[in-house]
Amino acid sequence: MRSTVHSFRTPGGVTLGVEHFGDAAAPLILLAGGTTMLSWPDALCEALARGGRHVVRYDLRDSGASTTVDPGAPAYTLRDLAADAAALARGLADRPAHLAGIGVGGMVGQVAALDHPDAFSALTLAGTRPVAPGPVDDDLPDHDEAVLKQRFALPMPDWSDRAAVAEFAAARAQLLGDDPAAARATAERVFDRTPGTDPALQTANQMGMAFAKLDCEPRWRERLPELALPALVVHGRHNRFFPVGNGEALAREIPGARLLVLEQAATAIPDAAAEEVAAAMLALP
Repeated sequence: MRSTVHSFRTPGGVTLGVEHFGDAAAPLILLAGGTTMLSWPDALCEALARGGRHVVRYDLRDSGASTTVDPGAPAYTLRDLAADAAALARGLADRPAHLAGIGVGGMVGQVAALDHPDAFSALTLAGTRPVAPGPVDDDLPDHDEAVLKQRFALPMPDWSDRAAVAEFAAARAQLLGDDPAAARATAERVFDRTPGTDPALQTANQMGMAFAKLDCEPRWRERLPELALPALVVHGRHNRFFPVGNGEALAREIPGARLLVLEQAATAIPDAAAEEVAAAMLALP
């Protein structure tokens, strides 16, 4: 069912690595990675395709098969990433797409839906929050401090060593409450898709470091009530990085949004929840 990864070039000259599932003539669901496309599990993509959708997941800039320039000093903003999503949606379908974003891809998704409402017919936000990197709003639960401390205490791997990178990802996942084996396998795939073993590139792909350096102003949280498209918010009950209160806030502030809390999940969408999440996404118009 899955095709090979290929490139899409936006009108602005940015190359995005994309992967297709399902019939290209079916309604489009566009999955923004957080930051690589592999943040969206195969099982979910395949379930959506079986539901009669053309599913496309893609890498954000400076990750995977997309344009990579300098992950340490990105020369673009969050709104440029949102424009990439809109350009890709318009280039792949002659009608608005259902946009979904996970983690930092969920932040891209919120801004894209606000800035380019004509490009999207529905919005799914998974494991994300309504503000960008930096100080969190007082009413939003921040990262679990104890987990974050343990996370930063983990020794950095040799980013050119595939096995070491995979073990680091597994240890990080265990701290966050995710499946270490699944995280290890995904890290190996991310490593293999990264254009070279340069430590800066591997770090950016595995940890999304470029996003933390982006210009994310002006704020968009206060604009969320402007959204006039069907929306679904998916959040793991045990998410320690973006605690579930962040998803609850998104669902409150987006008019008519449905909140789906995955009781056994943390930051990642586990394969066991793929059918439940797919059914909720497919229920959106």
